[in-house]
Amino acid sequence: MKFQLSTFLFVFFFLPTLLSAQKDYKVGSIGFYNLENLFDTIDSPDTNDAEFLPGGSYLWNTPKYMSKQANMAKVISLLARELSPDGVAILGVAEVENRKVLEDLVAQPDLKARNYQIVHYDSPDERGIDVGLLYQPKYFKVTGSKALPVALKDPKTGEQDFTRDILYVAGEFDGELIHVMVGHWPSRRGGESGSAWMRAAAAQVARNAADSLRTLDPDAKIIFMGDLNDDPTDKSLTKVLGAKGKSDEVTNEEFYNPMYDLYKNGNGTMAYRDAWSLFDQVVVSKAFVNKKAAGWQLYKAMVYRQPWLLQTEGAFRGYPFRTFVGTIFINGYSDHLPVYLFFLKKP
Repeated sequence: MKFQLSTFLFVFFFLPTLLSAQKDYKVGSIGFYNLENLFDTIDSPDTNDAEFLPGGSYLWNTPKYMSKQANMAKVISLLARELSPDGVAILGVAEVENRKVLEDLVAQPDLKARNYQIVHYDSPDERGIDVGLLYQPKYFKVTGSKALPVALKDPKTGEQDFTRDILYVAGEFDGELIHVMVGHWPSRRGGESGSAWMRAAAAQVARNAADSLRTLDPDAKIIFMGDLNDDPTDKSLTKVLGAKGKSDEVTNEEFYNPMYDLYKNGNGTMAYRDAWSLFDQVVVSKAFVNKKAAGWQLYKAMVYRQPWLLQTEGAFRGYPFRTFVGTIFINGYSDHLPVYLFFLKKP
């Protein structure tokens, strides 16, 4: 698959424009990264973490855990550095077992100086994986947070299922109130069409939360991000969440999805059966693309794709360089590539 944002094209076409913008505006960056099974090595009686124990199928142990932590920190430390020496100010994350693994992550040498703080709640997911938010307090001040449960009830059987909550965080981004939601929608296990209702249910929770915020402030600045297990063109995004691919068509009741054009142009964040998908997305409310509005405005969306983040050999050559192939530890990064947005603001 052809990728439009190759390193060559970025350096020679986009970077001069970005550097020019940096001279006239404040620059902020907000991103998302699925950390792919960031489990500790300790048995948790409340979750199904048996595979990620020293005696489990992955033979997960302290050296592997520490290497995984260092690898994740390396990637995060480099995000958005083309404009900001401090990298991303806010980062949503997925597939983390608990708060402790995030505490270990932000304490890694590559990240420690940034003083990332954590917002995290335990989710009812049966595997015990959660979402979370990392933020640099010099740029973002949290004013409130809560977990938004996603109730899954099979429309055919009536059976109850459990998945990750959506994390909601309100705060001041360089003094400006923004609302951030982080999700990890249900997977396509059982097939895309058969599981679509679950992702639609998760999308509806996010939409309801956004609508409530808009009731209080029609111009609320809302960011929704996550591993959505759907592409920008799927109905959970376009119909349920109301995320459109053209900024000039977005109403106050909808979102603008800057990942839409990236996907249409051949970009992806994860690969399966020789096809790329862009499941990792960050969408924004109209106030971020309203040129008449003051404060932060969306500038550009990016997929962070570097040669060293891709496998260079074997059956999965060209795929994201992940931690395991099957149960074999290959000491990679994640099966997803991270994404981030740049925002501009006049001083």
